Amino acid sequence: MPEFWTHAPLLFAAAFCAGVLNAIAGGGSFLTFPALIFVGIPPITANATSALAVSPGYLGSTLGFRPELAKLPTQRLRRETLIAAGGGIVGALLLLVTPAGVFSSIVPWLLLFATVLFALGPGIAKRATAHTGADSGLLRWREPGLALVAVYGGYFNGGLGILLMALYAVTGESHLNTANALKNLNSLVLSWLSVAAFVVAGVIAWREGVLMMLAASLGGYYGARWARRLPVQWVRSGVIGTGLVMSVVFFMR
Repeated sequence: MPEFWTHAPLLFAAAFCAGVLNAIAGGGSFLTFPALIFVGIPPITANATSALAVSPGYLGSTLGFRPELAKLPTQRLRRETLIAAGGGIVGALLLLVTPAGVFSSIVPWLLLFATVLFALGPGIAKRATAHTGADSGLLRWREPGLALVAVYGGYFNGGLGILLMALYAVTGESHLNTANALKNLNSLVLSWLSVAAFVVAGVIAWREGVLMMLAASLGGYYGARWARRLPVQWVRSGVIGTGLVMSVVFFMR
C-alpha cells in the first residue's frame, strides 16, 4: 500500500493529462500505458488497466452524438455494434493468451505504429474523404474492416479512432458527424467489452485503474473546456513527441 501512494501522484497526473488529450486530439493511451509500466505493472496488466482508465471518455463522446445516431437505421446500428463487440472480445482474448514475453517484445512496435498512425491521421482522413463514394463496391468491405479494427482495438487501443474514421470514409460514409458518431459508439462497445473480459480474467490492477479512471474523467471534463483555447496542432505535436519518446524508451528496454 505505501508503494501505491508513492506512485499515485504520477498515475493521477498521467491519467488526467490523458483525459485532456483524448478530449482535444486523442492519444491518451500514450501516457496511461507507459505510466503503468514505469511503476512496475506487468505489460499485459498495464494494457488492460490503461483500457479501463480511458474507457469512461467513450460514453460522453457517444452521448454527444445522439442526434446523428438517432438518424441511422436501427438494423445497421445493431449489426455494427455486434461486430464491434465481437471484435473487441476477440482482441481481448488474443491479448490474454499472448505470452507476457511476446507482448513485451511487440509493445514498442505497437506504440510506434499508433504514433505514426496518429501523426498521419489528418492526411489519412483527407485522402479517405476524397475517395468517399468513388467506388460503392467498397461498401461491402465495411463490416469485415470493422471486425479487424475492433480486434485491434480490443488488443491494443492506440490509434483506434483514426482507423475507424478512415474505415468509414473509405467505405462511403460521406457525413463527417455520422462517421464520428459511429466511431465513438463502436469504440465504446468494443472497449467496454474488452475491459469486461480483462475483469473476468483478473488482469486489472484495480487500485491503479480506479484512480486513473477518475483522473481521466476529470481530465476529459477540463479538456473539453480547454479545447476552445489550446491550438490543436500544439497538442497533436505534443502527443506525437510523447509517442516517439515512449517508443524509443520501450525499444531500449
